[in-house]
Amino acid sequence: MAETVAPAVAEPARPGSTRRERTGWYFYDWANSAFQTTVITVFLGPFLTTVTELAAGCELGADSCDGAVHPLGIRVAAGSYYPYLISLSVFLTVFVLPVVGAIADRSAHKKRLLAAAAFTGAGATIAFAFVTGERYLLGGALFLVANISFGAAVVVYNSFLPQLGGPDDRDAISSRGWAIGYLGGGLLLALNLVAVTMLSEEGNPQRTLDLARWSIVSAGVWWAAFTLLPLRWLREHPTAAALHGGGNVLTDGFRQLGRTLREIKAYPLTLFFLLAFLVFNDGIQTVITLASQYGTEELRLEQSTLIVTILLVQFLAFGGALALGALARRIGAWKTVLLSLVLWTGVIIAAFRLPAEAPLPFMVLGGCIGLVLGGSQALSRSLFSQLIPAGKEGEYYGFYEISDKGTSWLGPLAFGLVFQLTSSYRVGLVSLLIFFVVGFALLAAVPIRRAIVAAGNTPPRVL
Repeated sequence: MAETVAPAVAEPARPGSTRRERTGWYFYDWANSAFQTTVITVFLGPFLTTVTELAAGCELGADSCDGAVHPLGIRVAAGSYYPYLISLSVFLTVFVLPVVGAIADRSAHKKRLLAAAAFTGAGATIAFAFVTGERYLLGGALFLVANISFGAAVVVYNSFLPQLGGPDDRDAISSRGWAIGYLGGGLLLALNLVAVTMLSEEGNPQRTLDLARWSIVSAGVWWAAFTLLPLRWLREHPTAAALHGGGNVLTDGFRQLGRTLREIKAYPLTLFFLLAFLVFNDGIQTVITLASQYGTEELRLEQSTLIVTILLVQFLAFGGALALGALARRIGAWKTVLLSLVLWTGVIIAAFRLPAEAPLPFMVLGGCIGLVLGGSQALSRSLFSQLIPAGKEGEYYGFYEISDKGTSWLGPLAFGLVFQLTSSYRVGLVSLLIFFVVGFALLAAVPIRRAIVAAGNTPPRVL
């Protein structure tokens, strides 16, 4: 593959980050992981599916529902509504996130962008307090706003990473951020677990639905409150374009994005890595997003079982992220991510064979997921930071975030289509294997050291 390197843009000298600043950066993972864990992974899928089933005329608490709803006149099976919403949200982020990244690179006030996106997403999440009865359309609209805002905030947040440490430090910094995020998400989930366990009533599905709604609301409050810490402790690191721009940040951001799209062919290996990431991480995100729906609808597990399992995942993921970060220091981040994809393939095969109404095997599999989840994502994030030309962190992370936290589209789309055709969640799960197999093959084909050098960066000692 031929490589050409675009001329480097002169960047201002960047002072080393302080411990306080890095701690502030870590705490945004703590803040937003509540949305990822409590909302996306556990409560929203079953909650919104139940609301949609009610709108389709199904009885609350029924074991199965073959009904359908008709948003915008389109017939959608009640069980496919949530996966289709995920795909729609990611389709929209394809247009939104790269623009947000370009604006972040042109702005001298990235913290303001982080605040705007985070508080918008948190506000939409809190507004789930009004999703009652059969209001599945309101729930879908709020989810779209919250998930797109979540992605936009993470684009700005990730763009701080290259400014917090050198090539040999970023794997550790990224892994600590993910690990602390899992603790934060796990803590709120534990509180919700206590609430669901103490307040639910046997034979009262309406109480369970209400508890799920207020758990979703609690994640929005948590997200907003803890975002105040990174906004206070992070420092601005404006790029040369931001310091010397002087124009309208929004219009300049659109123009800069256009230039980047024209010039991005100068970094074909970076694009090749991004393609590999978009494929395998789409599979990871689909597993995370639809796990609770699979557990309730196919395996017929209680909501409390799902919460305990996800809680187990969170705390094991804390250690897993740090452990894989330590492994990356020995064998390199690239090889460690490849190893994690082999383990993910085993997870899918095991999940397909899980027996129904058997909580223990589901929990064991959740523990295995926890050990590989955080490390595979944290190391992918830090590895990508090595492939970004200086001064374009926001833009490139805008493309990256299309399939990062909470955002995937091909996987949920495939899952939803297969379910609509077969009415089997197990068959839908099998369709996800292709993402891990193809993603592994693509990532293995990336000459990672050459890719880093081609982007104008210095490779870490161990790759």
